[in-house]
Amino acid sequence: MIAYYVHHHGSGHLQRATAIARRLGQDVLGLSTLPAPADWPGRWTTLPGDADGVDAAQDDVTAGGTLHWAPRRHPGLRDRMALVSAELHRHAVRLLVVDVSVEIALLGRLHGVPVVVVAQPGRRTDRAHRTAYDLAESILAPWPRRPAPDWPSAWPAKTVHVGAFSRFDGRATSPAGAVRRALVLWGSGGLAVSMTQLHAAAAATPRWQWDIAGPIRPEESREDHPPNLHHHGWVADPWPLLTEAGVVVTHAGQNALAEVAAARRPAVVIPQPRPFDEQEATAEALVRASLGVVERSWPAPPRWPGVLAEAQARGGDWAPWSPGDGAERAAAALSDLARSR
Repeated sequence: MIAYYVHHHGSGHLQRATAIARRLGQDVLGLSTLPAPADWPGRWTTLPGDADGVDAAQDDVTAGGTLHWAPRRHPGLRDRMALVSAELHRHAVRLLVVDVSVEIALLGRLHGVPVVVVAQPGRRTDRAHRTAYDLAESILAPWPRRPAPDWPSAWPAKTVHVGAFSRFDGRATSPAGAVRRALVLWGSGGLAVSMTQLHAAAAATPRWQWDIAGPIRPEESREDHPPNLHHHGWVADPWPLLTEAGVVVTHAGQNALAEVAAARRPAVVIPQPRPFDEQEATAEALVRASLGVVERSWPAPPRWPGVLAEAQARGGDWAPWSPGDGAERAAAALSDLARSR
């Protein structure tokens, strides 16, 4: 059996794991703090949380800089690690896919289970990341092949690049054309843009219709907004909004970009602050590939007409970034590793 650990922050890890698991052609053991998705193909074990009541400094969460999250004497951490160990033993797991946790990767390998680490963009050469990437049987990179100048030489040799992929790969879409409809696509991983800034952008582009798909913060649930803006709140399936958009305005998270790429939509990409400069690294890769319009921060209102026009002019050819078969390629690689000795 293949086991798959899914990190709980944001929704991208879960969607990526589900896309791969459904193409493996076998039952997959899911391990996560998150509840099981309805379409998960196999058993799912919901793990206890390990963050309640933690004081990061007092509880030495990094174990002296060797790990990322291992708070001292935390009952949730103890229980979740014991449960993962029990599940690895009970199901005779042949391969553990980790997206993402240094601690789970280390635990799996200490049980003698080969580990595949799903790589993340950004600076990953700290002591803890090096432990996970070094011990991994293989590294799965959900982006196209590109140089990583700070990676040790051993990592690229065992990395499988499958390109970006999403739950929407394979759905029918059409060219965006000259539709003046901007979709602001935000996820649940956090946002450093205020509703005031969003409203100002819409007010500065009265010939554009603006749709916002993403969580509404309580302090921003006000009714006064420009007439050309509609906030849809959290949207479980943004595909209809994606296919109606002339331009998508989004952050540089892997899942959001993969969904934009699946819809082949022009994009304005604004990286958000994340640990290890994750989104900054992805934004740099987009610049090098001449994909989308990358803005380092939210543009001032007078710039928005030009920014949207530039994105439309660039178009939505995302094939070099997301060929459309990334989940299938990832599943094939994992199946081969699970069958090997």
